[in-house]
Amino acid sequence: MTNTALRARYRRIVTFFAVMIAGFIYWELVLPKLGLARLSSRTRANRNRLTAVRFRALAISMGGLMIKVGQFLSARLDVLPAEITDELSGLQDEVPAAPFDAIRRQAESELGRPLATAFASFESVPLAAASLGQAHRAVLLPGDAADTGFASVVVKVQRPSIDKIVEVDLSALRQVGRWMTRYKPVSSRADVPALVEEFAVTTLAEIDYLAEASNAEHFREAFGEDERVRVPQVAWEQTTLRVLTLEDVSAIRLGDYDAITAAGIDRAEVAEKLVATYLQQIFEDGVFHADPHPGNLFVNPLGTDGEFDLTFIDFGMVGRVPENLRSGLREALIAIGTQDSARLVASFRSLDVLLPSADTKLLELAGAQVFDRFGGMTMSDLRTLSHEDMMSFGLQFRELMVSMPFQLPENLLLLGRCLAILSGMCTGLNPDFSLWTALSPYATKLVTQESGEAFSWEKLLAGGTRIATSLAALPARMDRLLTTAERGELAVKTPVLELRVGQLNRTLSRLTTAVMFAGLVVAGSLLYATEPTLAKVILAVSVLPLLAVMLGGRRRGPH
Repeated sequence: MTNTALRARYRRIVTFFAVMIAGFIYWELVLPKLGLARLSSRTRANRNRLTAVRFRALAISMGGLMIKVGQFLSARLDVLPAEITDELSGLQDEVPAAPFDAIRRQAESELGRPLATAFASFESVPLAAASLGQAHRAVLLPGDAADTGFASVVVKVQRPSIDKIVEVDLSALRQVGRWMTRYKPVSSRADVPALVEEFAVTTLAEIDYLAEASNAEHFREAFGEDERVRVPQVAWEQTTLRVLTLEDVSAIRLGDYDAITAAGIDRAEVAEKLVATYLQQIFEDGVFHADPHPGNLFVNPLGTDGEFDLTFIDFGMVGRVPENLRSGLREALIAIGTQDSARLVASFRSLDVLLPSADTKLLELAGAQVFDRFGGMTMSDLRTLSHEDMMSFGLQFRELMVSMPFQLPENLLLLGRCLAILSGMCTGLNPDFSLWTALSPYATKLVTQESGEAFSWEKLLAGGTRIATSLAALPARMDRLLTTAERGELAVKTPVLELRVGQLNRTLSRLTTAVMFAGLVVAGSLLYATEPTLAKVILAVSVLPLLAVMLGGRRRGPH
């Protein structure tokens, strides 16, 4: 690929995102501040669909990292609107294949010999075309087949010039990240450039096929005793930095729901096995398959009685969970499984997910309400909640929802992305998929393990000391409370009422300023025909109250 083509690619990507960001600011920020929130809401679904259509066209025509972004979005069935996921779902299959002559030259250069002498046969029509490479079926030579124990293989070959394309795409994403740092609602909660760099590290690891082969070997060993999980073997003689040859384990794609059902396999059971497999990877092995989109997972029928194994391929994107991170995640899982909001907030602290300004008491209260109202609900149940129920919850915790005191540390970025895709896939397999039900058995297992360790003398002594300290302090606290009440100094804080009063004051202030803006615009328009100079001055001055209305909304909370 020429330098001119690479520069044009860069300009096309940054231009697309610039237009998208500008459109978002106009429709979601500017118009609501001008009193046109209903117009923004009424057209949102169609705008989302058009944006997804444009992005899919861009990703298909350009490939590279744009496909990776689209694959991530297409799997967010549990979060994103249907008009977006429906439009992007085709990205799993619509990546155009590279010409076979280019793939053949790439493979022969890497292997150091013609394909005819490296394989008994090699299909020119690709089995699958992905964003960074494409796969072809082949058959090993008899001698190699005898050594490996298998003959049918899938050969993955990197797309020509993909290293240069990845470099350009990352450069464009870095520019978009720098733009986002100028937008306070985003920059105050996340270090976008750091997230892009984390994505860069992950992507560069994906184009190292020797590392991917080692990852595949690791997963084969990790699940060696699980008969319901299958990982392909590596043909090392036909594997290099840019060519990877694996045992052919193709079966029913995880996203082919009709075929899974036709094979007599319970899709809900597939979703449960998928979750259980990932819980083992994250909490026990500390290494997880980080790219679980439907093209990388197969369901392999075993007979006619509904038995199956879950088959993993594509180990280029692998995440690692160190013990300190696993400990925090275990705490979060136990808290969710036992519906303990205080413990959940404490786990957020240990994972460094909360901003320093986070109101932990309000978070605990919100967590308790979430467990009470929504605990046990399936994704389908959540989607059918009435508008009044959601508004009631939103108004009760409006301050928390506006501030959104969360951040995503770099060490959780890959795991968060993986779990988001996993959640969407489980919902696709089983519309009645319940996260609570899926996590409960594993949380119970962790609680049981924790209980078994809880009866040490050290822990009992530490617990007894904390209880004794609290009991000893209780009389003094009660005395201070009663004294304060007798003096008439006892105050009860009502944050929701204070918030409403502050909101009303700010609304009246913005309304007055908006009326001034409208009056100046009308006056300027009427005078334009007879006094154009004066009219221009009045119209210019009208910008001041307009800016006051727009910028005034950035202040949150009562003043």
